[in-house]
Amino acid sequence: MSTVTLTLDEIESTCKAVLVKHGAADSVAAQMAHAIRVAESKGNLICGLYYLQSYCIQLESGRVSGTVDPIVTQPKTGIVKVDAGFGFAQPAFAKGLPVALDAIKDAGTVSLAICHSHTCTSLGYFTEAIAKAGMIGIGFTNASAVVSPPNGNKAVLGTNPMAMAIPGKDGKIAFQFDQSTSAVALGKITMAKAAGESIPLGWAVDADGNPTTDPEAALKGSLVSSGGYKGFGFGLMVEVLAAAVTGSVASTDVKGLKLADGPPHNLGQYYLIIDPTAVSGDTFHDRIAALATTVSSQEGARLPGTQWVEPSSVTIESSVWELTQSLA
Repeated sequence: MSTVTLTLDEIESTCKAVLVKHGAADSVAAQMAHAIRVAESKGNLICGLYYLQSYCIQLESGRVSGTVDPIVTQPKTGIVKVDAGFGFAQPAFAKGLPVALDAIKDAGTVSLAICHSHTCTSLGYFTEAIAKAGMIGIGFTNASAVVSPPNGNKAVLGTNPMAMAIPGKDGKIAFQFDQSTSAVALGKITMAKAAGESIPLGWAVDADGNPTTDPEAALKGSLVSSGGYKGFGFGLMVEVLAAAVTGSVASTDVKGLKLADGPPHNLGQYYLIIDPTAVSGDTFHDRIAALATTVSSQEGARLPGTQWVEPSSVTIESSVWELTQSLA
């Protein structure tokens, strides 16, 4: 496999130029390019350049708007609502977060609801931004139905991820995680199929509800929840918050996220933003530090998201970069 090493700056600037060329406003393209940069820097390939061509195709088909100006309202003291207007989630979040951070000064806890948006890809990208502002961020979103209920064989939920980021006293991230409530992200199965590889048992069932190691059979069937019925319960919780509370689309009604044509994604994201010191003061940071020490004192153990350092460059497949350049 041929590869190429690129700086993150090069990836970001190229992605911005590509998105502008395909119809995104300059400010929107900048937001999206930065999100792609972060995904690639963390090795989150499914949410990085992998999505760029889809963004371009759907900008041209009108499935996503690259020029809409999100509308921010505050229905109640502790609730900030952003109507993304069938545009990208990143600029909608960027416009709503400052309003939420202002509201939290008095409310202590604020919910930020992003309504009617394109897929947000990496949910942790947003909760990390909340934690960098000194707040606890917990996020939820849904997607196309690919997960069946325990003992079932018809998909009713998306991978329905949830993410959480905890601020450190030093202004950095104490720890964070971003995980689907399904046993695995759908992209890992599509990548296994493309590579001609099998998948582990426990990831998916076939169309008849039988466990399978065949990625093609899994794609014709459905994923299963992480931890069985326990994970399915978390998936239901995410569905309620992301779809019902935001008034956005249910997983069963989301059309394929990478289809060129069709209705807008119309997805929702729901964030809980919590002032970590409002109740306990600096005791909060003492407890988090103690937790980190307890975990890291065990050989090979760590809190999630604590050892990542942004690289100056990344190595990607040459074919991926060639496609990116062709889009420009």
